[in-house]
Amino acid sequence: MLISKTKYCDMKKSLIFTLMLTFSLFVNGQTQYPVIVIETNFGTMKAILYDDTPNHSAHFLKLVKQGYFNGTLFHRVVKEFMIQGGAQDSRNAPAGAQIGGGRTDMDILPEFRPHHFHKKGAIAAPRRGDDENPQKRSDASQFYVVHGKIYSPGRLDSMEMAVNVPIKNRIIRDHYLPHKDELARLKSVDASAFNALLDSVLHVVDSLYEAAPGKLTLPAEMKEAYSTIGGAHHLDGEYTVFGEVIEGLDVIDKIAALPVDANSRPRSDAKIVKIYVE
Repeated sequence: MLISKTKYCDMKKSLIFTLMLTFSLFVNGQTQYPVIVIETNFGTMKAILYDDTPNHSAHFLKLVKQGYFNGTLFHRVVKEFMIQGGAQDSRNAPAGAQIGGGRTDMDILPEFRPHHFHKKGAIAAPRRGDDENPQKRSDASQFYVVHGKIYSPGRLDSMEMAVNVPIKNRIIRDHYLPHKDELARLKSVDASAFNALLDSVLHVVDSLYEAAPGKLTLPAEMKEAYSTIGGAHHLDGEYTVFGEVIEGLDVIDKIAALPVDANSRPRSDAKIVKIYVE
């Protein structure tokens, strides 16, 4: 039996997601927290919480056990970005009402982990902007689940280059260009001296670039995720990721596809019926 190209791609994405999930569970040793079930009117998701983000994970689990999120909405939905929910003022909110107000009494210091990134299905905490929140404290009264978009491998390479090339150019300007005239002179009169100076300068440039802070190098696991199931890379290092959906990614797709109003609230409510421990 022949398999269509679309079905083959879907099967490939499913396999890749399963392999990434297995790797994530193996690396992170998920033993401390139970599986969380997120029941919505568009289907059910299951999620895990990370052991190495203990403040966020323990707080979220406490709220789940209190029934804090039950009956609230995914009040902010942006396709190819994320679905955000849990705001208390969204419960039974009338159509068209502006909702989603956060709280300051549930602020938690960030727990950024390089190996927890904003791939599709990542669960993270929103926060206030940097101007009023320079420490990037999370507003743990709500949460969001990443929908994201798929990045081509070339796009991921370009993202790295956009950060790294200016760093390399600055080092070249400071440590290569001062020798440019001397290299030009030696090239025509003393090949041996030219090669020796060039090797010395390039060694300095390469060493400084290797040690330079601020470079962007996306790990292989991150590139694989962003180029297959997708994600929202621009959020990495800015918002704390403390868990991930392990079943029900299609529910995210359904909610993300809903028509929304000017405030990104779905015109048809996407309700969090209840969240509970499996």
